Amino acid sequence: MNCKGKLIDLSTPKVMGILNITPDSFYDGGKNDSEQTILDKVQKMLSDGATFIDIGAYSSKPNAEFVSEAEELQRIIPIIELLIKVFPDILISVDTFRSEVAKASIESGASIINDIASGNLDAKMMETIAKYNVPYIMMHMKGDPKTMQSLTNYDDIIKEMLFYFSEKVNEARSFGINDLIIDPGFGFAKTLEQNFEVMNKLELLQMLDLPLLSGISRKSMIYKTLETTPQESLNGTTFLNTISLMKGAKILRVHDVKEAVECVKLYSALNI
Repeated sequence: MNCKGKLIDLSTPKVMGILNITPDSFYDGGKNDSEQTILDKVQKMLSDGATFIDIGAYSSKPNAEFVSEAEELQRIIPIIELLIKVFPDILISVDTFRSEVAKASIESGASIINDIASGNLDAKMMETIAKYNVPYIMMHMKGDPKTMQSLTNYDDIIKEMLFYFSEKVNEARSFGINDLIIDPGFGFAKTLEQNFEVMNKLELLQMLDLPLLSGISRKSMIYKTLETTPQESLNGTTFLNTISLMKGAKILRVHDVKEAVECVKLYSALNI
């Protein structure tokens, strides 16, 4: 994967640390509310072994509040510029479904665009990705964060996801996008049971022959199953991160970098 001219070898799985700069994210909303807090958090994630830092300025949890494009830009661009200034070699992924936010973020120094909608919520997104030649993470979702949990009817969820990604990959290739990563979208337009079905059959997505990102960190499939809270879901996250690696995930997107890096090290030591 080519990030700003730096080749990232995914033969050994990598960890992507989450930096939410939203007031309403389900786990850490409102915590990263000052420059120093953000710098301290990013420093720790990088020191703990994160290869990428994924910044989100628009919460995509179910029924998330609408954020205008102007506000999303106002939140995210200064943080990208701050991180590039303090950590010149940082590889920043930006979690957005808006092409203008993607464009401004890349021009400010971001390396990757992480799109929950795979271009479905902005017709200009893939054109923008192709223009700037950055890696593009495409996630499976139906609808948008306001409607997705009412769109959970599938005859065969894995079959439909494979069809969805096949169409999206063909569309991305038609624009000339080189580096593609797929994200099954745990928690997006999926019931609790469907999330576990996808995890159980995750290896089937490898037939797309693209790197697979798993983002299950502290999500409801963990804390609702364990009858606990997001704050108490690290152990469950570590378990499902391990399962993800065993089923072919090449990137773990997490709130807790140290524990995820340890998963990767132990998994890699098995030589399987």
